[in-house]
Amino acid sequence: EQTQALISAYGKLRSAVTELRLPMRQLSAPDNLKAFSASSSNDSIAVSVDSTKASRGTYSVDVTSLATAQALASRDVFADRDATSVGRGTLTLTVGDKVTNVTIDSSNDTLQGLANAINDADAGVSAGVIDTGNGYRLVLSADETGTANAVSITVSGDNQGTDTDNQGLSRFAFNGDMDPGAGLEETITATDAVMSINGVEVTRATNDFENVIDGLTFSISETGSATIKVEQDFGAVADRVQGFVDKFNALQSTIDSLAGFNAEAGVGGLLTGDSTVRTIQNQLRQILTRVVPGLENANVRSLADVGITTNFETGGLQFDREKFEEQLKNNPDDVTALFAEQGRTTDSQVEFVRSGVNTEPGTYAINVTQAATRGTLTAGSALAGMTIDDSNDVLTLSVNNDVSVTLQLTQQTYATAEDLRAEIQEQIDGNNALNAAGVSVQADLDGSGRLVFTSSTYGSDSSVTLVSADDAAAFGLDTATAVSGVDVAGTIDGVAAEGDGQVLYLSSGQGGASGLQVRILGDQTGSRGSITFVEGVAERTVDLITSMVGADGLIEAKTNSLSGELERIAESQARLEERMDAYRARLVAQFTAADSLISQLNSTGDYVTQQLAALAPQNNRNNN
Repeated sequence: EQTQALISAYGKLRSAVTELRLPMRQLSAPDNLKAFSASSSNDSIAVSVDSTKASRGTYSVDVTSLATAQALASRDVFADRDATSVGRGTLTLTVGDKVTNVTIDSSNDTLQGLANAINDADAGVSAGVIDTGNGYRLVLSADETGTANAVSITVSGDNQGTDTDNQGLSRFAFNGDMDPGAGLEETITATDAVMSINGVEVTRATNDFENVIDGLTFSISETGSATIKVEQDFGAVADRVQGFVDKFNALQSTIDSLAGFNAEAGVGGLLTGDSTVRTIQNQLRQILTRVVPGLENANVRSLADVGITTNFETGGLQFDREKFEEQLKNNPDDVTALFAEQGRTTDSQVEFVRSGVNTEPGTYAINVTQAATRGTLTAGSALAGMTIDDSNDVLTLSVNNDVSVTLQLTQQTYATAEDLRAEIQEQIDGNNALNAAGVSVQADLDGSGRLVFTSSTYGSDSSVTLVSADDAAAFGLDTATAVSGVDVAGTIDGVAAEGDGQVLYLSSGQGGASGLQVRILGDQTGSRGSITFVEGVAERTVDLITSMVGADGLIEAKTNSLSGELERIAESQARLEERMDAYRARLVAQFTAADSLISQLNSTGDYVTQQLAALAPQNNRNNN
């Protein structure tokens, strides 16, 4: 019972220690110490904030247009949705850079059959049939909003006339340049969302504006104006610190109940004087009361500097919220380093990315022998103004070896090379495949007037290559040169590091800087200064708690020892039961033997008594 009670006590201790890890893990992330809140003066212009990227500011926003999805309807009215023939052939639907062919034959030669075929094709267009009361009309709507998702429909193989005579299947053709009264009717025009931010106009295909301002996302539902304010939310950060203080005090309360001593009653807890409890308390106090290495000369050096002090009567922590918020406001970088890990670089173009499990606090030199580059595709000859038509309006590129990009250029005459380059860039920016992959490509003209495509990513996986072009020579791409990017290379703390794009890092087992990762910006080689790695209180505490409650930790070792003792007690009990059973059997056998002997003696006694009684009268006669 005593051993089981001790195991239960260590279980409570483990739970209380583990509970402390969550708030400390939150504080160990630098982004959680930079909380921001955003407000809008207009509910129809909503704003959300990502504290990891946002910064303080005030913005004047004016929304002049909402994004809408294009809608089309058949001009002809059909008598029956399931019986009237619509014509046979092939519809080619183009939505953005997606081209889909839909075949209409004897199996679906009705208005409803046509609608079902379009829906099954997953062409980026949804189709339906409307009962007008005087007949049936086909309606189409683009699945996505924005001008980039406008629908174009051509017909081939029309069995009831030519592909453009507005007879048979050609009644369902559509493009913006068709003669009025021909083909489908545009009932809703595709539009982009347009808003200006501090006077700068921004356009998006949807009503959600992301990455316009770092950390802010706008969701608009009406046109109008609003003032957006982004402010640092010191209270939210203080709440996270209060959570840590509360969990630590809960741990201290648990320790008091398990290992405390009542001097008046002369009674202690189950774990009073336990070495494991003392070790846990001492290690935690050492971290929470120390000056953080690397912050010796900073404005904030320890928890006491931000209002977190120890109550020496209870052993718990006290939190001065007002002092903390003041320090966070005045010394945000030092407060961040106090809790979370931080890398302080001497070169503004060297950024700390992260550390590893074995990275030790300290200062490490950085040297770059090769800067990271981006993949490029450079035309062989200069670009000139030209007329874009059916013969040269499609370019297909491969970006980073995994994204296929088809550019459909607007058919018109471009007076200069710059006009044409701007059109190519516009088509790139609106390309769905690139946007979905989170990749971009920049189209520029170099000093010789040649068209140059450059991937936005760095490293050996970065590339731009030409897949096909209707007229590659017109763009100088028939003799284009593709050059892949390279990864950064160099050393950290004098040890050869590995490169991944712009990130330079050391793997494990490489000294004190093992696991350290930095991002190298710019193209400068040679010495890039140094980085000072600071491991804050929260980060260190998380590592300590993980080691305490882990498989090889203090509590687990103690629990395993007690569990082993329970097993030994159980084995001892089993052996005792065996001895008791054997002793009982021996006593029963002895008792049985004794009982049998007594029974025999009693029987013999009875016999002797009977014999003596029988002899008694004879003896009396002889005496007479």
